[in-house]
Amino acid sequence: MALKLRLDEDIKQAMRAKDADRLRALRALKSMILLEETKEGGTGVLSPDDEMKLLAKAAKQRRDSATIYQEQNRPDLLEKELVEIAVIEEYLPKQLTEEEVKVVLQEIMTRVGAKTPADIGKVMGVAMKELAGKTDGKVVQTLVKTLLS
Repeated sequence: MALKLRLDEDIKQAMRAKDADRLRALRALKSMILLEETKEGGTGVLSPDDEMKLLAKAAKQRRDSATIYQEQNRPDLLEKELVEIAVIEEYLPKQLTEEEVKVVLQEIMTRVGAKTPADIGKVMGVAMKELAGKTDGKVVQTLVKTLLS
């Protein structure tokens, strides 16, 4: 089922259940999709890959906000962000563990012939395409630097 249709159904369920936090998160996701579909130069339809990128972007935004709220000792706002992250993660593919990411990165490094820290760019380009939506880019970057040093 397309993400937009699934969101519509989940919004209806959240409204029936009077779950305001979930409803807010779902509406924010739907809004992001509609904005992306109607932006200038857009095709009006998102591919499943574009949908996953959009969800990953939304989750990253929420995580960054949660970090800031935690640093500023704002538990009220932090809780809202954590709830929204949980809702968004329901739509994302299962996140890979650090060990699983290492295995994938080592295979990519072998494939592209990366051996030195100068090859980080080669590995990152391929890795971000293959691991899009499956793990955080910061994790990938840190592991690539560690493996190539």
